[in-house]
Amino acid sequence: MANALYPKWKEQLLQFTANNDLDGQVVKAALVDTGVYTYSAAHQFYSSAQAAVVGTPQAVANKTYVNGIFDGDDVTFVNVSGATVEAVVLYIDTGNPATSPLVAYLDNGITGLPVTPNGGDILTAWNASGIFAL
Repeated sequence: MANALYPKWKEQLLQFTANNDLDGQVVKAALVDTGVYTYSAAHQFYSSAQAAVVGTPQAVANKTYVNGIFDGDDVTFVNVSGATVEAVVLYIDTGNPATSPLVAYLDNGITGLPVTPNGGDILTAWNASGIFAL
């Protein structure tokens, strides 16, 4: 699977639906075991991927939006144990997994993936050109 933006999020973004813009929202990154979760263009909310999450999702700090490219600080996941991680899912955290929009599925261009957790920290370093482009 190549990196992808979730179509349901893009639809909501185009309609300027509340809580779907990245600015002013808490965007989180979640480590995902692809043996449990398979990307689907039909998925809309974090609850669709939640069962495959390894460790605790982390906020993407210092988000930037330049020339259609979304970027932010690399993310460190602390004390991660569990299944092998092959992808990262970005989502907007509304506080409720059933209403938190999925934004991006990333399994290419992230330094540090795939990785087998050993109880230590996992650093995900985004692609130098940004996390994703519109």
